[in-house]
Formats: sequence, C-alpha cells, structure tokens
Amino acid sequence: MIPRYTRPEMASIWEPQTRFKIWFEIEAHAADALAELGTIPKQAAKTVWDKARNASFDVARIDEIERETKHDVIAFLTHLAEIVGPEARFVHQGMTSSDVLDTCLNVQLTRAADLLLADLDKVLAALKKRAFEHKMTPTIGRSHGIHAEPVTFGLKLAYAYAEFSRAKERLIAARKEVATCAISGAVGTFAQIDPRVEEHVAKAMGLVPEPISTQVIPRDRHAMYFSTLGVIASSVERLAVEIRHMQRTEVLEAEEFFSEGQKGSSAMPHKRNPVLSENLTGLSRMVRAYVTPALENVVLWHERDISHSSAERMMGPDATVTLDFALVRLAGLIDKLLVYPANMQKNLDRLGGLVHSQRVLLALTQKGASREDAYKLVQRNAMPVWRGEGDFLQLLKQDAEVKKYLSDAEIEEQFDLGYHLKHVDTIFKRVFGES
Repeated sequence: MIPRYTRPEMASIWEPQTRFKIWFEIEAHAADALAELGTIPKQAAKTVWDKARNASFDVARIDEIERETKHDVIAFLTHLAEIVGPEARFVHQGMTSSDVLDTCLNVQLTRAADLLLADLDKVLAALKKRAFEHKMTPTIGRSHGIHAEPVTFGLKLAYAYAEFSRAKERLIAARKEVATCAISGAVGTFAQIDPRVEEHVAKAMGLVPEPISTQVIPRDRHAMYFSTLGVIASSVERLAVEIRHMQRTEVLEAEEFFSEGQKGSSAMPHKRNPVLSENLTGLSRMVRAYVTPALENVVLWHERDISHSSAERMMGPDATVTLDFALVRLAGLIDKLLVYPANMQKNLDRLGGLVHSQRVLLALTQKGASREDAYKLVQRNAMPVWRGEGDFLQLLKQDAEVKKYLSDAEIEEQFDLGYHLKHVDTIFKRVFGES
C-alpha cells in the first residue's frame, strides 16, 4: 500500500491495530465458549474482556517481543498477557496460530469485500445515469479499431453496466466463499478443542465454520477471491481503455474532465491527457498480478506450511486497497466524463456512408442477387470511397448492375441511421429492466 492510491476506509482494515483487535476478539470469543463448556473458569473469560476489550494494543511492544520469539501470534499473546494478567493463561486453550491468523484474514477479506461492493454500486450508478443520458446518442461502433456500424454511446455504457453487474454477483459469491472460520487446533482434528468453540466464534465474527480444515483454511477459497478481484480489475481496464481511445485527438468523442488549473504536460501547455484512464490501466495490472500467487498458495505441504503467509501479507492489503481506489476513481471518471455528440456524428459521417454497406448487401440479396455477387457489387463501390474518391450513395446509384436490383429510393432507404438503433430500447430493458 502506498498513500497515493490508498483510501483510508480500506487501509484501516489492514492496519496492525485492526488486525490485533480482530485477533483479540477471536481469542476472547473462544474463551467465552470454553467457559460455557466448563473448560476454563467463567471469571477468566470475563476478565479477558474486561481488561482488553477497549485496549489499544502496543504495536511497537508486540514487534519488540516478536524480534525475540520470531513468532507473531506468540508475541501478541505475550503482550495480551501483560494487559490481562494471570487469567491470560486460559487464552488460546487448545488453539493453534492458524486458527487466529486464518480466521482474522477472512474477517478482513469480508470487510474489504463489503467496501468493494459499495464501490461497485457507485460505478453502476454512474454508468446507469450516463447510459440513459446518451441512450440514443449515435456513434460509430468499431471492430479491430476500424469503423464498423452505428451504435449509441448509451449502448457502450450499457455494455459496461452489464459487465460490472456480473462483477458484483461474482464478488458477492467470492465474499461468501471466503467467509469461513477455523478454530480446529493443530492439524485440524479438534483433539484439543471442542468444535462448538468454532461454531461460537464463527457466529460472533460473522463467519461460518469451515467444514474441514487441515490446520489452515483451504486456500482454494482465497484463490477464488483474488481471481474475482483480478477479473473486476480487467473490467476496469476494459472501460478505461475505451475512454483512452475515445479521447485521442483524431477521435475526441469523449474526454476526461479537465479541472480549472489542471496541467497536462510540463512541456506543452495545450495538452489534456487521459491520465485517470491510464492510471486505471496500471492499477488493474497490479490487482491482476496477485492472482497467480493466490492460485499457487492453494498448494501447501500436508496439513499446513507457511509458504502462503508471506504472499498473503502483501496481496491481502495491496489487492483490495488498489482495487478500492481504482473503482472509486472509475466512478468519478464516468460521472464527470465529457461527451461530444457532434464529434461522434462527424466520425460517423467520416467514411461517406460506408457504415451502411451491410444493409446494401442484404438488400441486394433480398432482391435476388447471390451473396457472392452482392458482396462484389458493394465492395467495388466501397473501396473508392475508402480511398477518398467519391460518395458511397452516389456511386451505388451510378452502378448499372446495382440498379438492376435496387431503385434510387431503395438504395437511399439503406442509409437510414435510425434503422441501426431500432432495438436500443430492447437492449436497455434487458440490461436495466423496465426502469
């Protein structure tokens, strides 16, 4: 995490003080359950809460202890004992470090998912608002970067809305999958701790018990979580790249908002660059970079090892913090995006009507021409226009072979822009419902 791309709400989830607070809650809830089962005195469990519930854990002290013990959980428990006193001997009864570490990580990941889901709602709201604003704003659709047929700018935004709706569904599923708790002791057999302790802690922490853990919670759950973040990041970049292309000088159909006093270049005062979109591309790459280690973390030796640990200490905070920042930036970018319908129309007209070539092709086949012959007739009139030699409509009207099948009025009919947009309402209802 670096401050430049970090929002405080997400960063706070990963702060040491937050982590130690969660560790304490796991231990204290486990003590409550152990007390109810008669394993430890009820007064001891109460003392743990009374002495440490509102404590501010001394991070520097814990670090100091860890430098000697070389063990983070033992360092925390030692510091907790300094706060709680003699009753601390009843803490961590029958538990192992992974019970604390893994349950805590899943609490943090679910909290992070909740923030990311709220971020996605902001993106979806911005996309929906702008999509309806430009529902019928015609623009050119491109395939291979080349002018193809007309679409609307609203449809471009509707595509993105549908994609981020799927992203939200995937993240909800990933959150559910990672929201498990393991308090099963060494090698996951519950030999030293009753399964009812796990059930109690899980409920208290907003999780569900892991059906079977091998001392660690299975990392396929985390692999799915971080893979989902990677897919969302790709959706962010897909939309960002679209905006970057649309802002190119020779296109200029849309543009990032340029604030008063903003500077685009240290050398060229005229520059207005798509810096936010480019930034989103870079951030998306970083989120996706954590997918591979998440997948590799699935593979551990026997009941556990800690080869996953070092990677997760980085990927948990970095991936969630980075995606959180990217989604909020994207929502603002879309909300304030400058759109230029006149330039869209200008680009639509740039190829002298060639965007209607398929309609002419189909009309010829409907009048009896073979598809092969129709294609040749349309293409031989299209290529001169492509080279800047004439107007497509006029060339078709002057082509004697075309006129064998189509009258001037029938040719002109194929150049109706509205024809391409006749199902926009249908598509919008599919994407947004009846709203």
